[in-house]
Amino acid sequence: MTKIFLFLLCTFFAFQPPTTFAKTPPPMKKYATKNGMPYALVAGGSKGIGYAVANALGKRHYNLILIARGMDSLTKAKQVIEELYNVEVKILSKDLSLENSAEEIAAYCMENKLPVSFLANVAGLGGADDYLTLPLEKLRYMVNLNVESAMALTLTMLPNLEMNTPAHIVNVASMAGMAPIPTKNMYSATKSAVMYFSYNLRYQLKEKNISVSCLCPGPVYTKESIRETTHKNLGKNIGDWMAVPPPKVGEVTVCKTLKGRMIIVPGGLAKTFSIFLRMLPKRWSASMYNAVASEN
Repeated sequence: MTKIFLFLLCTFFAFQPPTTFAKTPPPMKKYATKNGMPYALVAGGSKGIGYAVANALGKRHYNLILIARGMDSLTKAKQVIEELYNVEVKILSKDLSLENSAEEIAAYCMENKLPVSFLANVAGLGGADDYLTLPLEKLRYMVNLNVESAMALTLTMLPNLEMNTPAHIVNVASMAGMAPIPTKNMYSATKSAVMYFSYNLRYQLKEKNISVSCLCPGPVYTKESIRETTHKNLGKNIGDWMAVPPPKVGEVTVCKTLKGRMIIVPGGLAKTFSIFLRMLPKRWSASMYNAVASEN
């Protein structure tokens, strides 16, 4: 019955006009870079949503600083983006869950005189296992990567962003942060923290000419395990219907962030369902998610 209810609800809200994207004009200010454009720093920019965001920024002629743990994937991303968009791409291999990473990244940007006007905090950890099935060490890692890294990197990069206004920050949360999900307890809790942090930061930085946005995507199948978890939590039909391809997520994220949108939910169906989630009492949404997971 729960699946039928969700299916009918999504069907009711599904008929949305197609989303169109206006080309965002480049910043008017000229920077001391080869192409006269500033840098965008993408934490978690070598794969998945982060790579899609990096591509969308490169298409708009932003130079890039990509941060991730794996040097192989970073090198590949650098080669592809530089060839496609003729921009300069710097890469740094850093574990963003470590305490000193944010300060080291900010110092690197300042020491190399890299003007950063766009910060995307994309790095995060999810997965099928969660609170009752993960060891404490892994749970702490999830909190550090999903929450602390975004807060720390934003704080350490603020001096650079303030020198290159108008500037933009986008933090990546999830629709999972809009409602409690018993089978994804820690993940939904950390993404909720990122969302509320973004809301508050938006007002704190308003007078500094730095806009803050928060990406809250529904299902994005960047790997097979995400597809499987989505089918478990939402059911196969609704999950697949709501899913948005990574390139579209990247395009929507950059377009809406540059326009100053606060909450960004790519996809008409996902956006409509997110409104329903935010209106629904949390006790009801937790019960609904739990029922769907139990049926699977």
